[in-house]
Amino acid sequence: MIYTIVVLVVAAYLLGSIPSAVWIGKHFYGVDIREHGSRNAGTTNMLRVLGRRAALPVFVIDFMKGYVAVTLCNLAEFLPQFLPGGEYGPGGIYVLKVGLVVAVVLGHIFPLFAGFKGGKGVATLAGAVMGVAPSSVLLCLAVWVVVLMFTHYVSLASILAGASFPIFILASPRTNTSLTLIILSFVVAIALLVTHRKNIARLRAGKESKIYIWRPPVKR
Repeated sequence: MIYTIVVLVVAAYLLGSIPSAVWIGKHFYGVDIREHGSRNAGTTNMLRVLGRRAALPVFVIDFMKGYVAVTLCNLAEFLPQFLPGGEYGPGGIYVLKVGLVVAVVLGHIFPLFAGFKGGKGVATLAGAVMGVAPSSVLLCLAVWVVVLMFTHYVSLASILAGASFPIFILASPRTNTSLTLIILSFVVAIALLVTHRKNIARLRAGKESKIYIWRPPVKR
């Protein structure tokens, strides 16, 4: 069983290490996104530097690599240790899923295939957590969209969406009985605050850049 778990964790890290923003930027635009804008290899910086056409596939790939990494856990569900009456029981699957969430996000932040210089992992984290608690993630996505529509700050939308995640986990009878999921939700919220600390400083100083996805900014 240990061998299976190690293989799954390594596979999740390697999936996370796929540097979609770096590869798409270099191959299609001749640009290393890590040398422009916020120097972050993620969807937001791609949107800011290269536009929606470049940012959309980056978001989809980053989201899906997180989701696929966690669904690899399905390969372990039928191991005797995770069956009812087994050493870990069905609840052990949630612990394994959390481990895969950590592995794929670390792969995105420190990608093996891009010199260990990646992005903040928001899209990958969203996809990974979707594989654990899909209904709560969809509600967080709704929060993200609403905040972005009214403020045009992607960073603020991401922070508030992450902060709402523990609330949705605790509010749902399907998830509020799992200590593993509750801890994961708070770790996600704190991690987003930590990774966006520079954005928070710029927001407080009124220097954070706005992004207009649905309409161009009004010229004054």
